[in-house]
Amino acid sequence: MSVFALPVAGAHQTWAELRCSSRGTRLLLATALVLGLFSAALGLVFPTALGYLVDLVDEGSADTGAVVSTTAIMVAATGAGAIGSALTIVLATRAYQTILADLRERLLARSMGLPQGLVERAGTGDLIARASDDVAQVADAAPQVIPALTASGFSILVTLAGLTALDWRYGIAMTVTIPLYLLTVRWYLSTAPHIYRAQRAAMGTRAQHILESLRGRDAVLGFGLTERRHNTVMKSSWTVVQHSLRTRTVQNMFFGRLNLAEYIGMGAILATGYLLISSGHSTVGIATTAMLFFLRLFGPINELLFVIDVLQSTITSLGRIVGVITMPEPDHVPSPQERSQPGTVQLRGVSYTYESADRLALDQINLTIEAGQKVAVVGASGAGKTTLAALIAGTHQPDRGTVTRQARTAVITQEVHVFAGTLRDNLTLAAPDATDEDIHTAVVATGAEGLLNLLPDGLDTVVGTGGQELTPAQAQHVALARLMLADPELVILDEATAEAHSADAGILDCAADAALAGRTGLVIAHRLSQAAACDRILVMADGRIVEDGNHDTLMAAGETYATLWNAWRGVHGGKN
Repeated sequence: MSVFALPVAGAHQTWAELRCSSRGTRLLLATALVLGLFSAALGLVFPTALGYLVDLVDEGSADTGAVVSTTAIMVAATGAGAIGSALTIVLATRAYQTILADLRERLLARSMGLPQGLVERAGTGDLIARASDDVAQVADAAPQVIPALTASGFSILVTLAGLTALDWRYGIAMTVTIPLYLLTVRWYLSTAPHIYRAQRAAMGTRAQHILESLRGRDAVLGFGLTERRHNTVMKSSWTVVQHSLRTRTVQNMFFGRLNLAEYIGMGAILATGYLLISSGHSTVGIATTAMLFFLRLFGPINELLFVIDVLQSTITSLGRIVGVITMPEPDHVPSPQERSQPGTVQLRGVSYTYESADRLALDQINLTIEAGQKVAVVGASGAGKTTLAALIAGTHQPDRGTVTRQARTAVITQEVHVFAGTLRDNLTLAAPDATDEDIHTAVVATGAEGLLNLLPDGLDTVVGTGGQELTPAQAQHVALARLMLADPELVILDEATAEAHSADAGILDCAADAALAGRTGLVIAHRLSQAAACDRILVMADGRIVEDGNHDTLMAAGETYATLWNAWRGVHGGKN
């Protein structure tokens, strides 16, 4: 379980970000407010007119003309109010979705800029849950939240004013229910938030376990960990179920308290009406109107309070979304003057330790890579090769020391993702303005033209999820061609061709050489033949650089690199 968690924004910070995201919708929201109040006022015409008819009947003065005209007014007002309420909901929904779209885009943009080490410490499942489950929670709440906050909210305000206008004593009778509603809401708000937060956190943990099991499928199967991983996922799923049952229990207790308040309110209105009619201070029609007002109020109040349950969950999700959006930038962000000269890389006194590690992954690294130099990094597993590449790439920040590099840096690892879309979309991902001629040049330079011949629609072939499946070697070819189109100053290849089969290894090595041509390159070498072809070789052990030189120099030294080379040649017999 991670000891670090991504932050959750408080109410003040969440509200501030919502105001920021609503800047382009202020006029739309104001229009919805005015239209909603007017529509709610039209809703009072029906019970008022019905009470008027009751008084006419009671006085014996009701005739056909009065009934028809009153009925026509009731129908017209009800229809106009319904249309106005519908338009209010449409306008409010448009504003809601516009604000949500802005938050979603800002969440994605901030997520892409988070340091990789920070995301790994928090658990990628937490970030994925915020970008999927929490965004979905806020989006799915719209059909319930918007009517409650617009039509129902406006109806409550206008009806309370109308009830008091009939007779202030009816208004006082209605107020006896207010303490019950307030106590119910207070109890709910003091009980529910931590339960929802715990439920969301449990969902994030479950997402993390599922993601780890899927990403590490080969390791799970290879080490016979299927049952253990299954039990872990099941345990986290049952934790989610337990928290869900707790939320359902709280909801049922909440609804029971609301029903009690409703019954007391009806009794208070009836008793007040009886006393006022008996004393001659009210008519049967006015009492009927007051009760109809209350019954009309009954639905919107319940709807508004019912949706507090959804609102609470939505606010929790918003806090988790805004928590990522408002995360501060890393303490150390290289300023322009800290950039090295074009094509060079410098590390000074760099050390780095992983969160749960008991030793340094990198220990006091000092390194300079000159412009245009091709540097290979070799060493045993765990020597610090990938960590060194990650710090130079900027995906990790050093605990101590400084790293300076070019702004235009590109990294390719052995795990290449093929994005859903056309092959052209994948190739131009980092160079959206590239022409088909540019693409063809990059494809030919990396030797990937054979891939185009295999695909039915060439550059327009849909690849990735739902499209043409590419082999690992083809995916690497696409990545290398994409790199050439991006035209970076510094290229980092972190075992980029390690997963290639022997038949593809030589081809991909040639493609990598083409991608590195004319650029500064750092190659984490899986095959020592790649290292031998570089200008310079760094040999790492226990987080330190223990040898530095070209192939001939290191072979003549007869130390670690020579041992690795002889062992590798003995296994591979001179083959790549």
